[in-house]
Amino acid sequence: MVNTSDKTASEHQENYDVLVSLSECTATDASTVFEVLRHSFASDRAASEAPAETNGPRPTVWSATVDVSATKEPAGRAPLDGSVTVDAQGGYWAIDRLREHLGKTFTVESAGTSAGDQEQEVRLRLTSR
Repeated sequence: MVNTSDKTASEHQENYDVLVSLSECTATDASTVFEVLRHSFASDRAASEAPAETNGPRPTVWSATVDVSATKEPAGRAPLDGSVTVDAQGGYWAIDRLREHLGKTFTVESAGTSAGDQEQEVRLRLTSR
């Protein structure tokens, strides 16, 4: 039998954290998605940390960690200029909650999943509604 009272607060917190990486999009669209996430959940990415365009041959990936345990409010309409690729890693419940909230603002298409014992990684494609 597992005694859950022995778990630390950080162990419980990890069940709600989702690592979100955005790629294959403009900095403006990445900023829009991060704004929606900040509006809905606690995030380690401050509003002042706007994604910036980079030059060069390498792809750009922007990331943040969001805590999906408590929902603030739906973000409403947030148009995108193109599609955004989202790679999200976290617990099953946390990923489902993230996908559900993104679906309130964007059209969400599943582009792949990799599952483990406690966590999963999903690739989503977001477009404007």
